[in-house]
Amino acid sequence: MNLTPLLGRSQEKQILEKALTSQNAELVAVIGRRRVGKTLLVRTVYQEHLMFQMTGIQGATKKEQLRHFFHKLTEQAGEKLTATPPKDWRSALYLLENYLNQLEAKTPMVIFFDEIPWIASKNSGFLAAFGSFWNDWASMRNVVIVICGSSASWMIERVVRHKGGLHNRVTRLIDLKPFTLSETERYLKSREIKLSRYEIILLYMVTGGVPYYLSGIERGQSANQAINQLCFTRNGFLQGEFSKLYAALFERPDNYVAVVRALAGAWKGLHRDDIAKHTKIPNGGGLTKVLGHLETCGFISSYLSFGQKRKNKLYRLTDSYSLFYLQFVEGTDITQDNVWHRLSSTPAWHSWSGYSFENLCLLHVGGIKNALGISGIHSVQSSYSFSGNDLYDGLQIDLLIDRADHTISLCEIKFYRDNFVINKSYSASLRRRVTTFEEISRTRKTVQLVFISVYGLRTNQHSLGLVDHDLNAECLFTAHPF
Repeated sequence: MNLTPLLGRSQEKQILEKALTSQNAELVAVIGRRRVGKTLLVRTVYQEHLMFQMTGIQGATKKEQLRHFFHKLTEQAGEKLTATPPKDWRSALYLLENYLNQLEAKTPMVIFFDEIPWIASKNSGFLAAFGSFWNDWASMRNVVIVICGSSASWMIERVVRHKGGLHNRVTRLIDLKPFTLSETERYLKSREIKLSRYEIILLYMVTGGVPYYLSGIERGQSANQAINQLCFTRNGFLQGEFSKLYAALFERPDNYVAVVRALAGAWKGLHRDDIAKHTKIPNGGGLTKVLGHLETCGFISSYLSFGQKRKNKLYRLTDSYSLFYLQFVEGTDITQDNVWHRLSSTPAWHSWSGYSFENLCLLHVGGIKNALGISGIHSVQSSYSFSGNDLYDGLQIDLLIDRADHTISLCEIKFYRDNFVINKSYSASLRRRVTTFEEISRTRKTVQLVFISVYGLRTNQHSLGLVDHDLNAECLFTAHPF
């Protein structure tokens, strides 16, 4: 299950190559969630220039990390290293300096510390020592130092925005995201896995485009077969992934998982006060930190409601894998055959697939804007919710694009295996939704109805004059990286 090197990573590759040719000392921070391909990216681009590399060990003590460092340095330095194992990180990095000083490199030397949050555990002294290593030695040489970590929030707080020895020292930052739909399609094709776009979307709604998750899909499988094998077999590729995912990213994962579980049970999203009530996390700085970290790492997304102030942001769980796991995998008996075949024919599947497709559209909203021809026009996407009154029924709009050209695109999103057909009753319902929004919001802008589905609409008398833009999945597969 080998990944195709750097597929869809052209921008990130260019950043690393520019660092290599800059003639200056470079400190490159690479962030991104677990399993997204950070290590592969760095090792592939810099494979001929790596003079030292070390990956932190999760949960290891300072002594164990230092022993691991010494082993990797001995392995790479060979006879050039005659020292004894270091007892602290300043001594360890002095050894690294001495080794690198002996090299006669004609090209920039690359030093790679992978999973640095595990190395720089509490009271380890690593960050202070690393700051001195950079300021006193590396910054004056033609070197590229890459620091990498799955905990994006930790990397940003402790390194990128560090107020100590590393303040303003990061020269380049790469935030590596999961594959887009387009990149997912190209990755599967590169492995000669032939699937329809409907099935690719279905797989994306389970894996979220995480490359390592996708690597578990086998040639010749249908989407349903792949999902069953990945998630519902004893040796499935994603068995146990959820418990590892948050523990690898956050020092105290319980509050993070509590927020994810709360949002998984509220598909239309929750406001901050509601999250505090559901999770019992005090509505203060602690909750702010948890929400901020989850959003930085891409697990949740926040959206402003149309016409509302920033404090009324709505939070949604947009990590596809977490949503799928909590909806179907957790607590499911996997000893039976073809578990997913049974689950995918239930009403719960229809509800989940509709919500997941909405999330997918929100994540690929750039493609929707391109298809509408408004990519060059300033616009803001938001949601809209109205609880209803004596005159109007309640209204929930998950994607609304407020445009600077005096137009609002009101998006209706449907996940369907074929061309979608609007019948008479649904047509009347859509017309009421548009009218209710216009009158309740009191907008003076032109409101256009945009219909988004996998294969588009089957035009009939009920869609004509109602739908202003009929978009299919093509627009989602042309979206740029997030």
